[in-house]
Amino acid sequence: MKLSRITLTIATAAALMATAACGNSGGDPLASTSSPSSGSAAAGGITVGSADFPESALLAEIYAGALEAKGVKVTKKLNIGAREAYIPALQDGSIDLIPEYTGVLRDYFKKGQTGTDADAVYTELKSSVPAALTVLDKSAAEDKDALVMKKSRADELGVKSIADLKGKSQDLTVGGPPEWKTRDTGIPGFKKIYGLEFKQFRPLDAGGPLTLQALKNGQIDAGDLFTTDPSIAENDLVALEDPKNMYAAQNVVPLITKSKSNPTVEGALNAVSAKLDTTTLAALLKEVVSDKKDPDAVAKEFLSKNGLG
Repeated sequence: MKLSRITLTIATAAALMATAACGNSGGDPLASTSSPSSGSAAAGGITVGSADFPESALLAEIYAGALEAKGVKVTKKLNIGAREAYIPALQDGSIDLIPEYTGVLRDYFKKGQTGTDADAVYTELKSSVPAALTVLDKSAAEDKDALVMKKSRADELGVKSIADLKGKSQDLTVGGPPEWKTRDTGIPGFKKIYGLEFKQFRPLDAGGPLTLQALKNGQIDAGDLFTTDPSIAENDLVALEDPKNMYAAQNVVPLITKSKSNPTVEGALNAVSAKLDTTTLAALLKEVVSDKKDPDAVAKEFLSKNGLG
């Protein structure tokens, strides 16, 4: 009888362990729980998302770590995709929080606004965000899209700005994210603002390795990279000036579901924004992109150094 009870106890324990293990399998392939204590948004926690480029994932890790340090349960869904994919995810509750950029987010929600400096763009953004969402404090850190060329190619064409491509663009191939085909910050914007029409547009990625490689190989003449990207300096590339402000201010800002925002959450995220400037962000991104460090480790080091971890 004692043996039967012992056997039953062992079997029960094994079954419970197996059930717990199965709880981490077969879920959303984009989801990764940030710590054993993390929970789902449904349980009162925060699900942090990111776009599909390194800086966004790094910022998401920083946000997640800052929230966890305040006792908030966090789940992460990183590298979701472009804005056209993750904004609906915010709206349907799949995620609750994502790092964003003021200018492009403003234009996504409401086109035709005219502010270009940091404060004007932020003010317009706050009035454009849907009622179910909200933006918290913007940081001083800014990262813009930039039309980038090999320095040798720019020198050959005698161009220093996007405007200088007038009369030359029809012989050039430009590359960028697929969304550039229809976005005002892409092909339509070049035509409307600068009067440029390119020979060909090649859909690649958002400031990522495909665009960089295509630039280096000469498969495109110009491409979309981000101004904080260390690859620009490391590969003798040059970001063309934007004299007509096609790219307005792009300060990093947390975009969050309003129902998930409370004083604890706001305090943690606003404290991150207060410590982020462009130089710091570029240095952190270099650790991820050039030094191949894990974004989670870089985020933790930043938080610890600034008393936020």
